[in-house]
Amino acid sequence: MRLVANPVVLRAAMVLVCSAFAFIVGVLLVRALKQNIAEESKLGTEGPRSLEALPLHVYNTVIQQLKQQKHELIVQSQAEQQRAKTSENFSQAVLSNLSSGVLVFGANGLVKTANPAAKAILGFASPVGMSAADIFRGATVQSASVKTEDAIAMADEVHAVLREGSRRRQVEGSYETPNGEQRFLAMTISAVPATDGGLLGAACVINDRTELEGIRRQQELQGEMSAEMALQLRTSLATIAGYAQQLASQRDPEMAMQLASDIAQEAAQLDRQIGGFLIANQNAKGAVSH
Repeated sequence: MRLVANPVVLRAAMVLVCSAFAFIVGVLLVRALKQNIAEESKLGTEGPRSLEALPLHVYNTVIQQLKQQKHELIVQSQAEQQRAKTSENFSQAVLSNLSSGVLVFGANGLVKTANPAAKAILGFASPVGMSAADIFRGATVQSASVKTEDAIAMADEVHAVLREGSRRRQVEGSYETPNGEQRFLAMTISAVPATDGGLLGAACVINDRTELEGIRRQQELQGEMSAEMALQLRTSLATIAGYAQQLASQRDPEMAMQLASDIAQEAAQLDRQIGGFLIANQNAKGAVSH
């Protein structure tokens, strides 16, 4: 009891207890610190592996998707090219088998496409790259409402469509091939619009109306001949009727014989005129039929 009551001994005991408690707490802290360090070291070794593995997996997935998309785009592009080629081949087949000539002028006024019928009608081996002025070379539009001195060139009609963008023009007129053959052409000129509202060029559909124009002119000539023949018939019949009236009232035998002779001559002349008209008409019909 004396020892406990001694302040020095009590102080020493307290110091000893505190030292022991501090030692124990220090040991526990060091152990806890070692455990934390060990766990962090373990996380530090495993963490980079998972972080490296995750981007590689995502990268491979993205690469596969891009390859799949590329394959789909290639297949789609090949299908589009095949459809475009099929459409182009179909258009070329249609143009090649048309009896009408087709010229397609670009916006610059030069021929971009010409089908075989256009080459045959115009007499050019290949009009591609030529202008309308080079092709039609002074051919003019024929119309009953247009005077000869005010005639419009066919090439100007093409240029008008290209400049003004008018939808359609129908013209016809005489045309001379490079070999000097005379032909009569009927042409429809139409603008070729672009998707944005602009103008890609002009398309000309050409038909050779030479035979039809020849038939029309022959019919006009026959009409003129018929009118002239009718006039001659009326004149001859009036002359014969006058001679007949004079013959009926004539008492002089010599005068009567002269009138009869005049009637016979006029009748012979009339017969020759009718015969010539019939032969010419028959020849005209034969030419038209051929």
